[in-house]
Amino acid sequence: MSQTAETGSRSLGEKISQLGPTWLAGAIAAGPASMGALLTGGASFGYALLWVVVISALFGAVAQYLATKLAVATEEGLVETVERRFGEKWAWLLVADVVLVSGFAQLIIMKTVASVSGILTPFSTTVWGIAWAVVLAAGLAGGGYRIAELGAKVVVSAVVLAFIASLFVVPIDPAAAAGGLVPTIPSGGAIAAAGILGGAVHITIITMQTYTVKARGWTREDIDLARFDISVSMLLAFGIFSIATFLVAAGALFGTVDGQGLRAIAAASALEPIAGQFGKQLFLVGLLGAAVSTLGGNTLVAPYVVADKLGWATDVSDSRYRALLAGTALVSGGGVFIGGAFLGQLVLVLAVGTVGTPFALALVLVLLNDPETAGEAPSAALNVGGVLVFGVASVLAGNFVVGQLNKGLTLLSGSVLAFAGVLGLATLVLVGSHLRTQFGGSNTAAVSE
Repeated sequence: MSQTAETGSRSLGEKISQLGPTWLAGAIAAGPASMGALLTGGASFGYALLWVVVISALFGAVAQYLATKLAVATEEGLVETVERRFGEKWAWLLVADVVLVSGFAQLIIMKTVASVSGILTPFSTTVWGIAWAVVLAAGLAGGGYRIAELGAKVVVSAVVLAFIASLFVVPIDPAAAAGGLVPTIPSGGAIAAAGILGGAVHITIITMQTYTVKARGWTREDIDLARFDISVSMLLAFGIFSIATFLVAAGALFGTVDGQGLRAIAAASALEPIAGQFGKQLFLVGLLGAAVSTLGGNTLVAPYVVADKLGWATDVSDSRYRALLAGTALVSGGGVFIGGAFLGQLVLVLAVGTVGTPFALALVLVLLNDPETAGEAPSAALNVGGVLVFGVASVLAGNFVVGQLNKGLTLLSGSVLAFAGVLGLATLVLVGSHLRTQFGGSNTAAVSE
């Protein structure tokens, strides 16, 4: 049941007090992976990719609104809807897609949290990895969605303020920044562009949105509140975070550090001559806050889809879900044992995620336009926006795969190619079946055949 029967009568204060679902998506989006992509993009190419930063917030808002529309129409999580309409094989494919992408991200995000904690304190990365895993397991298993939502609101707000503050101590070139609004991808910038867009348009946050809306009990009557929620969290908070972080990187790091091999301590140290010790600490605290906010939200993603597929309740009242949630949190502690610089790995996390994102977007768009699933079809403008997001995400995913193959066939590039091939074929089958339905009158459920 909706929290408020008459959505249109809500005051601004009431709307603000009821914000929530997209803040978790925003917490994942405004995380260390996005920050790593923004820092790498700015440090490597200056202001050239600013246009990607701007559209990422817009495209992210469109993707989240599409997911929200589907969730309030079905009052289900995405996996349940996919299985009901398309069958078990499609549901398992979605689960595998989400678990692989979110699981990879979880390990690297935990490594980031532990590493930055180790830089800021006298305790080792390993000790922090164990501590954070235990705290995460206890917090989420005890409070579930509400704890994650509250944490997201507090930490994301603090991170946004931290990076706004950074703009006042880092020199920005307005003319060069304006030039970065012209769409172009510099040589070698495909992975950075894919990472930046992938921070906002990502399979984990698209899927997550359907479950957080369900957890809030929002229905069609709450769509105005949902639009407000998306506008404040994705367009405003995430948009400010992205632009501020990118401008700081382009203004302070471009030409100063090696953007392709960027390390957190090098990025922080590069700010010291400009902003002093305060700027260095502010950067590291902002990075830690972004990592912590994302860690809680991302931990929920895999347990949500697995529990939904197995028919369990997706809240801590179900002991099986609670155990799965705690287990996911504890296993993520293993991320501290992964070698290498985490900023570069965070960019790779988002770039790999873009490979799985077009499939999730296609599922949401097809289901929204299926009368037996959503009832009322979305507006033409929303469909056009969704198709545009899908197209850009597909192109960036393709560029990333090609870029990996150009480096030579390795275990990583081969795995990415296989992953992309399976999901690409599934997406073509899904879209083709939907188009035949539209023009031939057959049932959408025929895709399961």
